[in-house]
Amino acid sequence: MLADPSDLNRTVVIESVAPTVDGGRYPAKREIGAVVEVSADIFKEGHDVLVAFVKYRRASETTWRESPMSLVDNDRWAGRFTLEAIGRWVFTIEALADPFRSWLADLGKRVEAGQDVGSELLEGAALVRSAAGRAYGRQAEALEAYAGRLALRPAQAEAVAAAREERLGALMDAHLDRRESTWAEREFEIVADRERARFAAWYEFFPRSGQPGRHATFKDAEAQLKRAAAMGFDVVYLPPIHPIGRTHRKGWNNSLVARPDDPGSPWAIGGKEGGHMAVHPELGTLDDFDRFVERARALGLEVALDFAIQCSPDHPYVREHPEWFFHRPDGTLKHAENPPKKYQDIYPLNFQCADPRPLWQEMRRILEFWVGHGVRSFRVDNPHTKPVKFWEWLIRSVQDEHPDVIFLSEAFTRPKMMKVLAKAGFTQSYTYFTWRNEKQELIDYLTEITQPPVAEYFRGHLWPNTPDILHAVLQRGGRAAFRMRLVLAATLSSLYGIYSGYELCENQPFAEGSEEYLNSEKYELKSRDWDAPGNIVDLVIKVNRIRREHRALQLYTNLRFYPSDDPHIIFYGKMTPERDDVVFVAVNLDPFATHSALVELPLWELGISEDQLYRLHERLTDTRQEWRGRGGRVTLDPQHEPAAVFVLQR
Repeated sequence: MLADPSDLNRTVVIESVAPTVDGGRYPAKREIGAVVEVSADIFKEGHDVLVAFVKYRRASETTWRESPMSLVDNDRWAGRFTLEAIGRWVFTIEALADPFRSWLADLGKRVEAGQDVGSELLEGAALVRSAAGRAYGRQAEALEAYAGRLALRPAQAEAVAAAREERLGALMDAHLDRRESTWAEREFEIVADRERARFAAWYEFFPRSGQPGRHATFKDAEAQLKRAAAMGFDVVYLPPIHPIGRTHRKGWNNSLVARPDDPGSPWAIGGKEGGHMAVHPELGTLDDFDRFVERARALGLEVALDFAIQCSPDHPYVREHPEWFFHRPDGTLKHAENPPKKYQDIYPLNFQCADPRPLWQEMRRILEFWVGHGVRSFRVDNPHTKPVKFWEWLIRSVQDEHPDVIFLSEAFTRPKMMKVLAKAGFTQSYTYFTWRNEKQELIDYLTEITQPPVAEYFRGHLWPNTPDILHAVLQRGGRAAFRMRLVLAATLSSLYGIYSGYELCENQPFAEGSEEYLNSEKYELKSRDWDAPGNIVDLVIKVNRIRREHRALQLYTNLRFYPSDDPHIIFYGKMTPERDDVVFVAVNLDPFATHSALVELPLWELGISEDQLYRLHERLTDTRQEWRGRGGRVTLDPQHEPAAVFVLQR
């Protein structure tokens, strides 16, 4: 059956809309204040002149706002709008043939050919008179007057001149008949996050560590906050702070039998003192945690918590909700496994239980609880072992109420799973950066995750180490490797983090070929000498200061790689859209030998001629160089300066 006649007249084609993720299945990501560039292929049969509009609104609103689109080239149109507030936004496209503009274009061709246009002027008068019927007051009167001038046509030249007046064009645009306009087949979503979703330096530490011979408290851990703030970090991330189970508690170096004073793994959540909404009593009370959060805020820091959906055998859920767990045929519960690793102290939750709804709601209740205690960032442990559909629901339901909440996905798994978790709502994502150490693999991988289409939904968070990961490059490369990987992480992405001990270049593995630390802090309390010889605290401070002082390093999708003729030296740059802040970085990827490379700058992008002199300020050594031509030579000694950060000075 044919559609309504009015629908049959909606013949504009709107396709290849951008920015979209999977054709609009998932929202794209931006930050508050971002100007969203919307583009699409827009065309129709015939030779009509088209007009198009970006329609946009906050998801909670019902009234559309609009911004005009312009023809770019080859039926590609573009428009823009600004994300004025954090939260979820919706946009679509409206397009139609403009009868007046089409008539005016046709009129011009006939006039240029010297034809009589008397009949055409009557057609134009009818179009203007129709618009007058849609107008009010003085605008209606003005349109009626124009219609009369076209219809009377005492001289065709005068009537044509009247038709071409800008005021008439503006009046006709204002009263365009859109009843038969075509809208894109669907609406598209964009999530506007706060700026810290795109730019942040994270520092992970165990608040229970730091006091020789005893378990530290939140009050003790304020010293860690001061250190993190002094080093220039924005976010401090705490592993789980909840009560730790005693059944099958892991001991020193992940041993199966714990000594009486072994603190256990913080990821074995839950005990007689409570579960995910309780604080480990040796850390303090909820009031102590609240004071800790306030102290962090006073230092310019934000506290991020670990959200690990798993339970120790002593967790209250085991007793209260046995249906939420996996059961063996003999009725016992299954502990967690990631073969060949076994986690006897942890029970995973079963998201395929008979009715998952109460479990889903309880997970939301946990997050709401900590949001109520001032937490606005969560690092989510192993999200790839829970249904994507669950994350899509959970993150959206939390952010609908609290749009400033940030979720960091800790999923070191298959690429497509990592990406779909980002599509489903995770604000930021851990990456394969730790295992990308050669020049070309760094170029390929970082280009992939910082450029569309992946960058429309995926913000890569670069971590040189974690409590679980001590890569062979750090084990073998020593202090030079720690310095090199720090600069890479902090400048390749606008998001990076380190786990405490990195600044001391801790690199002793549990065993040859293992990425686990010897005497891992996951299973014991640690007390460190933060002033120990060989520390790289000064470099951490310097790098974080450079990041804060240069907006180019605070953007995510502006990473570009440039030629370097040595396979060990990687050269890349970041610049603001206005080119008012331009930073280039050279890094020696070999921690054992000095390398020298001729590097090339994109002079054509910078408006610099090849014979022009320009100055570069190298920020790590605070030296200045004058270059002429496409580039210069960079020599990097890993034992002294494994990297150079150049700022272009006009």
